[in-house]
Amino acid sequence: MGWLARRTGISEPLLLLAAGSLIGLTPPFDSLSLAPEVVLLLFLPALLYWEALTSSAREIRTNLRSIALQSTALVIATAAAVALAAHALGYSWPIAFVLGAVLAPTDAAAVAAVATAMPRRIRTVLRTESLLNDGTALVLLAVAVEVAIDHTSFSWGAVILDFTESYVGAVLVGGAVAVLLIAVRRRLPDPLLHSVLSVATPFLAFLPAELLHVSGVLAVVTCGLVTMRVGPRVIGPQARVQAVAFWKVASQLLNSALFVLVGIQLPAAVRALSSVSLIQATTAAVVISAVVFGTRLVWFYTVPYLVRLMDRRAQQRARRITAAQRLPLAWAGMRGAISLAAALTLPAVTEDGGIVQQRDAVVFITVVVIVVSLTVMGPTLPTVVRRARYPEDADRADEVALARTHLTRRALAVLPGLAVRHSVTQDTAGRVAEQIREHTDVPADPKPQIVCAVSNWPCSASSAMPWASCAIPAGSTTRCFARSSTSSTSKSSACPGRLTPTTTRSSSEHRSRQSPHDGPASGRPLRRPVRKQRLDPRPLRISRRHARTDDRLIQTKPHSTMRKD
Repeated sequence: MGWLARRTGISEPLLLLAAGSLIGLTPPFDSLSLAPEVVLLLFLPALLYWEALTSSAREIRTNLRSIALQSTALVIATAAAVALAAHALGYSWPIAFVLGAVLAPTDAAAVAAVATAMPRRIRTVLRTESLLNDGTALVLLAVAVEVAIDHTSFSWGAVILDFTESYVGAVLVGGAVAVLLIAVRRRLPDPLLHSVLSVATPFLAFLPAELLHVSGVLAVVTCGLVTMRVGPRVIGPQARVQAVAFWKVASQLLNSALFVLVGIQLPAAVRALSSVSLIQATTAAVVISAVVFGTRLVWFYTVPYLVRLMDRRAQQRARRITAAQRLPLAWAGMRGAISLAAALTLPAVTEDGGIVQQRDAVVFITVVVIVVSLTVMGPTLPTVVRRARYPEDADRADEVALARTHLTRRALAVLPGLAVRHSVTQDTAGRVAEQIREHTDVPADPKPQIVCAVSNWPCSASSAMPWASCAIPAGSTTRCFARSSTSSTSKSSACPGRLTPTTTRSSSEHRSRQSPHDGPASGRPLRRPVRKQRLDPRPLRISRRHARTDDRLIQTKPHSTMRKD
C-alpha cells in the first residue's frame, strides 16, 4: 500500500481507509464489528510503546510545557466545545460529554503517518501529545460514561482526583515495570530472549495499570521513555538491532490493520443508525468536525501568545515560531482508531436495563469525523508544511556527526594500546590512524609531548605509538604522560609494561615526587615529591618485546597518592 501511495500521491491512511470501506461492503464482512478491547488491549499498547521508544527525551524535556498543555488543557477544551455543540444540536448532556471525550484526543498512528515532512522538534511535540492525550481523554470518558449509564452527579472534585490518581499511579507503575525489566534484561545472555521480552514489555506495563484502575496508556508511555533512556546502556547492540527491526515491521502492520478496521466500520455505522435520520446525523457530524478542528486552530493562535506574554526569557524567545509555522501544528489534529474504540466502549444499556439513547449516533459521528480528518487534513498537510517554510532541520545531522566524531576519537585513543598489545609496528598504527581520520573527516589532534612521570623528561615517541621509545630511568616505577601543547591537561597512560585505564591530570602535576625510602625495593608505591629529584640521566631503551614480557624491567603501578595541587 505504501508503494501505491507513493505512485498516486495519496496518503497511505486514506488508501487503507478506502480499502477497508470496500471490504466492509462485501457480504462476509458486512456484519463484522470491531471489539473495543481488541484496540485497547492489543493494538494500543504496542503502538504507544514503539512511539515512545523512538521519541527524543531531550526534545520532550525542552518542549515539556507545550506538550503538557496540549495533552491536558487542549483535550479538556476540545471535549467541552464538542459537548456544547452536540447539546445545541439536540443531544443530552451526558451523551454530549461522551462524544466530546471520544473526539478530544489525536491519534498517534495517524499523526506519525502524515507528519514525516515536519522538523523533528515539531514532530516530537505532535507525537508526544498524541501519546499522552489518550490517557486524559480516557479518564474524561470514564467519568462521562459513569454519568450517562449510572446517572450519578457530576463533580469537578471527583474528576480532579481521578486525574491525579490516574496520572501518578500510571507513572509509578510504568517506571517500576521498566526498571524491573531492565534489571532482568541486563542478565539475559541471548539476544532472542531480549526480543521476546521487548515484545511483552508494553503489555506487562499496560495490564497491571488497568488492574489498578490507573491509565494504562500513560504507564506504557512511561515504560517506553525509561527504556529508551536507560536501555542502550544495559542492552547489547545485537538485541537492540533485532528489536528495532521487529518493531518497525510490527508497527507498520498494526497501523495498516487499524486503518482498515476503521474503514470496515464505516458501512456498519451507517447501517446501524436508527435513532436519528442519516441527514441529521451527517449534518451533526460535519458541524462537530468543524468544531473539533476549529477549537484546535483557535488554541494554537491564542494560548501560545498568552504564554509569550508571561515568559520573556531569552531561551524561550529563541524557540518561537511564526504564525505560518504554527499552522501545521493546528492542522495535524487527525483522529483515528483510538476515538472509534472509545466510542464503542459506550454500553448499549444502562445499569437498570434501559437502552442508551443515541449511542448509534455517537459511533456514526465518530466515524465521520475520523474520515473527514484523514481525507481533508491528511492529504493537505504536506502543502501546509511547505508553505510554512520551516528552516532546515540540521539537528539530526549534527547529532549523527557528533556521535561519529566521538566514536572515531575513542577508537583513535585506544589504537596505540591495541598496537602494543598485538605487536603492530609504529608505522602501521600511524597509517591506520590517518586512514580513519580521512574516512571520517575527524581532525587530527595536536601532537602531544610524551613525558615520564619520574623524571619529567620528554620522550621521543610519536602520537601514534606513545610508548615505543620512551626514555625510562633504570630500575624505576614509571608512568608516561601525553601532554598536549595546546591544552592545560594531560592524559596519563601506563607504559608498555602494563596497560591500565587512563586518568587525567593537569600538566603542572607531572613532576616527580620520590623519596629514598620509596620504590620497588621497599614494596611501597612511589610517591611524588614536591621538588624535582636528580635521577640517573642514563636512559634505558625498552623494546616492545621486553616491555610486553619482562616485568623485571618495568613495574607499572597506579599512583594511589596522586592528587591535584
